[in-house]
Amino acid sequence: MEYTSKNPHFRRDMLIKMQSNHFMQHLGFMVTSIEPGYLEGELILQKIHLQQNGFVHGGITSTLADIVMGFSAFTLVAEGEGTVTSDLKIAYLRPGVGTKIIAKGRVIKPGNLLHYCESDIYCVHPEKGEVLIARGYSTMCVVKHPVV
Repeated sequence: MEYTSKNPHFRRDMLIKMQSNHFMQHLGFMVTSIEPGYLEGELILQKIHLQQNGFVHGGITSTLADIVMGFSAFTLVAEGEGTVTSDLKIAYLRPGVGTKIIAKGRVIKPGNLLHYCESDIYCVHPEKGEVLIARGYSTMCVVKHPVV
């Protein structure tokens, strides 16, 4: 679906907001594509991102799903508004094994107060290419006057 942002400066505002997202910075997540209602990024996997069996930790997977869905919703709100996660569901489909994660988030139904979103999380495997490891769903609540 194609959407139009209510904020003509959504890319600028998003980059400013992302710079202050300390947890996202700590993980090393980098955004590769921003469009109205859509966000994509990647994470180069390091030992700190893995659980005891060598798979991507489920907390990393769900965090990236939350980030891409939240910011995909943020692309559609008016200037000065924000978004927060109202609910989040993750379906883990396969163990994450590879060199990096690609996370894609999109709005599937925007609203005045709630945006319904979904995400696909892929692990890039050296021989298998992009392998879908999780799918996420969320409801993002529009915050009319976010606290700074």
